[in-house]
Amino acid sequence: MDRINIIDFGSQYTQLIARKVREQKVYCQIVPCTAGKKKILEGDPKGLILSGGPSSVYDQNAPRINPEIFDSGIPILGICYGMQLTSLLLGGKIHRSQEREYGQALLTVKPKINPSAPLRARNQKSKILAGLQDQSQVWMSHGDSVQEPPKGFVALASTANCRIAAMADVRRNIYGLQFHPEVNHTAQGQKIIANFLFNICRCQGDWTMDSIIEQSVKDIRQKAGRSKIVLGLSGGVDSSVAAVLISRAVGKQLHCIFVDNGLLRLNERAEVERVFKKQFKIPLVTVDAAARFYKKLKGVDDPEQKRKIIGKEFIEVFAGAAKKIGGVGFLAQGTIYPDVIESVSFKGPSATIKSHHNVGGLPRNMRKLQLVEPLRELFKDEVRQLGLSLGLPREMVMRHPFPGPGLAVRVLGEVTKERCDILRAADRIFIDELRASGWYQKTSQAFAVLLPVKAVGVMGDERTYQNVLALRAVNTTDFMTAEWTRLPEDLLARVSSRIVNEVKGINRVVYDISNKPPATIEWE
Repeated sequence: MDRINIIDFGSQYTQLIARKVREQKVYCQIVPCTAGKKKILEGDPKGLILSGGPSSVYDQNAPRINPEIFDSGIPILGICYGMQLTSLLLGGKIHRSQEREYGQALLTVKPKINPSAPLRARNQKSKILAGLQDQSQVWMSHGDSVQEPPKGFVALASTANCRIAAMADVRRNIYGLQFHPEVNHTAQGQKIIANFLFNICRCQGDWTMDSIIEQSVKDIRQKAGRSKIVLGLSGGVDSSVAAVLISRAVGKQLHCIFVDNGLLRLNERAEVERVFKKQFKIPLVTVDAAARFYKKLKGVDDPEQKRKIIGKEFIEVFAGAAKKIGGVGFLAQGTIYPDVIESVSFKGPSATIKSHHNVGGLPRNMRKLQLVEPLRELFKDEVRQLGLSLGLPREMVMRHPFPGPGLAVRVLGEVTKERCDILRAADRIFIDELRASGWYQKTSQAFAVLLPVKAVGVMGDERTYQNVLALRAVNTTDFMTAEWTRLPEDLLARVSSRIVNEVKGINRVVYDISNKPPATIEWE
C-alpha cells in the first residue's frame, strides 16, 4: 500500500492536508517534526509533505528537521513554513516580513523564467502545476517568504505580494508552495495535491474501503487469535462501526456490552439491540443501570461533576459485566485518528489539545487487557463510509454527534428520570421534523436542551407554569468553530407547536442563535 508521511510543524491545517490526501485514495499519516529521521521515513513513504506552521524560520526555537531527508530520494512538497524551511536548509534566502499576508491572492502560474535556463528548468510546470490555469485564486497565510531559492530550484509562480509563490527542483523532486493548496479557498488546490501524489510520487490511489476492511480483518484475526474481545457499545458511530468490523474478523469471540444509563435518546436501547442482536447476530449484553445513575446524579447540577460521576459509574458497570463474561484478553475501543493526533504532545510547535486516556481510567483488573482499535487510523468521515460499506443502517452511521454523558449535559441543572423523559420526547420531535423536511443532513448537529427555568403560559384557558426548552442547530466543518443554522421559520413554528402540544411539561420553546465562539455547541 502506498503511503505519504505528513510532517507537522504545528499548522492548523495539518489534518486538512491529510484529509485531502486521503480523498485521493492514498494512505497517509501525520508525523511530528520532532520525531527524527527514522520516524519521518517510517513505512517507506512514496513522498513527504512538510506542513505549514505558526513560527518564523528565524525564531530562536523554530522547529527543524534533519536536512538529510532531502537526500533520501523521496519526493518532497513543502507548504508555507515547509517551503521556507526547505529553502533555508538547502541554502536559499528567506525574507523576514514585519507583517503577515493573510487571505486570497491571485496566483500567476507562468512567471518570467530566464530563457537561457536549461529546458528542464523551463518546463517544470508540467509536474506540480500541470493542468492549472495561468491565473487562479489561492489562499495565503504567511509572514516570511523565499527571497532567493536554493541552487537547483526555479520559481514556478508568483502573486502580487510574493515573488516566489511556488518553486521546484525537478532533478531532486523537491517542491515548495507558499500558499495552502489544502484549503477550499485555493481554487485548484486539490489538483495540485493530485499532481504531487500521482505525477510525482507515482501513487496508485488504491486505499479504498474494501482494502481497509480486508486489511483490518486480517490484522484483528492475527492479533486476537482465539481470545475473547469486549467492547463498550454506545450506539454511537465509532463504537458501532468498530463492533461490526471486529465481528466480521472474529465472529462470536466479540462480546459487546451496552450500558443503559437512563441518559440515552428515545428508543436507543431497542434500536441498538435490534441492529446488533438481530441483524448482525453479535453477542450483546445489556445492563440496565438507569436507576443507579439517577441515584448518583441526585442533587448534582454542576456539569463537570456530572461528567465525572457518569464516567466513574460507567467504568464500574462495564468492568462488572466484562468480569461475568470471563476469559477476556482484549478490550476494543472506537478510537479514531483525531484522538490519536490530539493525544500526542509535541515538544515543538504544537500543544496537546486533549489526552486520549485509552484504558487509563479502568480498574486494575482490566488494565492488563490488550487493546484492539481498528479505527485509530481513520477520520470521522472515513469511519462513516466504512460503516456504510459494512452494512450498518444509514440512519445510525450518519447521525449527529451525541455527548458521552448523554442527556445529563442537555438537562441543565439536576438530572432526574422525569426531566430526561421530557427531553427525550421533545428531542425526538425536533429530529423527526428535521429529517422530514430534509434539514437533518444540512446541519452538522441539532438537539434540544431542557433549561432549569420555568415560564408562565396559557393552555386551554388555564395558567401554566412549566419548563422552557431550547433548540440548537449548528453548521461546522471541524467542530472547532460553528455557526447557528438558519432553519426556516415555518419549520421552527411546526416543531414548537408539536412540542408544546405533545410533550407534557413544556409550554415555551426558544431557538439558540449563538455561534461558537463565543458559545460552545453543547450548553454544558
